[in-house]
Amino acid sequence: ADVAYLRSVLPSTTEDAFFDYLATLDASEVTVSAMPEGSTVFARVPFLQVKGPLLVVQLLETTLLCLVNYASLVATNAARFRLLAGPDMKLMEIGLRRAQGPDGALSASKYSYLGGFDYTSNVLAGKLYGIPVRGTIAHSFIMSFTSLEEVHPRELPPLAGGEPVDLPALAELWLQRVCELLQTPPEKANRGELAAFVSYAIAFPRDFQGLLDTYCVRRSGLPDFCAVALALHQLGYQAIGVRLDSGDLAQQSKEIRQVLRACGAHFQVPWFETALIAVSNDISEQSLEEFSREGSEIDMIGIGTNLVTCPLQPSLGCVYKLVEVNGSPCLKLTEDEEKMTIPGTKTIYRLYDPAGHPFMDLMALEEEPAPSVGQELTVRVLGWLGEASKVMPTTVEPLHRTYFRDGQVCEPLPSLLEVRSHAQASLSLLSPVHRRLCEPHPYPV
Repeated sequence: ADVAYLRSVLPSTTEDAFFDYLATLDASEVTVSAMPEGSTVFARVPFLQVKGPLLVVQLLETTLLCLVNYASLVATNAARFRLLAGPDMKLMEIGLRRAQGPDGALSASKYSYLGGFDYTSNVLAGKLYGIPVRGTIAHSFIMSFTSLEEVHPRELPPLAGGEPVDLPALAELWLQRVCELLQTPPEKANRGELAAFVSYAIAFPRDFQGLLDTYCVRRSGLPDFCAVALALHQLGYQAIGVRLDSGDLAQQSKEIRQVLRACGAHFQVPWFETALIAVSNDISEQSLEEFSREGSEIDMIGIGTNLVTCPLQPSLGCVYKLVEVNGSPCLKLTEDEEKMTIPGTKTIYRLYDPAGHPFMDLMALEEEPAPSVGQELTVRVLGWLGEASKVMPTTVEPLHRTYFRDGQVCEPLPSLLEVRSHAQASLSLLSPVHRRLCEPHPYPV
């Protein structure tokens, strides 16, 4: 079918022998060597090397670049968010609605996880890739309720067993006590919001998490959440926490933590003080910097648009260039020095200093002897004018491994979780001066 289609679009003068040849093509003569997935890669370092018949490897160009460019871009963007957030902050990818179509959305969920995110709201990505899924109540769910009379069913049995309890009525009692403690009028708390919280808590008593800003955080969302969470506690259940989706997130998180601590102390519910506070709302790198600068009580951050669409750099310019044919090195000369290629089949080494940080990636021709630990090397750094310099590594790591040969995968491929762990380990090895996002020191190649 593919050959028939090509016959219909190529010039009518194309020889039949060409189509006969196309029908015989396969990948059995192709060898692919690459850096392990999730490795830190630097500019001008070839991380994928393809060898085989010229026509076959040329046909692979667009496919490989398509598979690599967006994946690397999103994983890198996710890694930047992880570096800014620190190792302890929980990060949730929530970009499905803003991604470039369903394929882009699934790729974004997968490679955000690879880059260091903890969860996704994309349930299909959870099913296909095993990524942990998380989410909260929607504003539309809360707005669909108007009163406690709409809650059905109304009863919830205690966790330890026993007679079911009318949870709407119990939540109403707790709301009075919470509002008295917080010195806020009970009538200001929206009863439709309370009904939505109660209905959700009956359905998911072990996983209750309130979205606070549908109406008013201080006068309604927070008292309603505390009332339902305390009612659940009375029945033996523990709520997860809250989510904010608008306003000054850092400041609100501190105010909410004060209320949770006050309720926990007053009603003698210790876990209340550490209930999770999650935030969302067009979070960017600048947002994370502001959270760090101002201080916050945020435990989890949901990031969507600025993660999956990569507005700081909407595309990644990985290229696929011929460097050797029939044993002869090839060099592309161009007016743009950045687009000139480095000829010859190469082997890549990462050189480490005594502190265990990589300090240079070394490109050598495939036939050159490998560098040795403690051996002084004479190198020329790409993009740095001047004479050659000398370096002496304490550790030498060959970066390329052969993954595909003779039509077969020849090395076990890691799971997504293993790739994610490798990516974080790879980034953690970088020296802080190379890892920082603001004015990092150039990494020499």
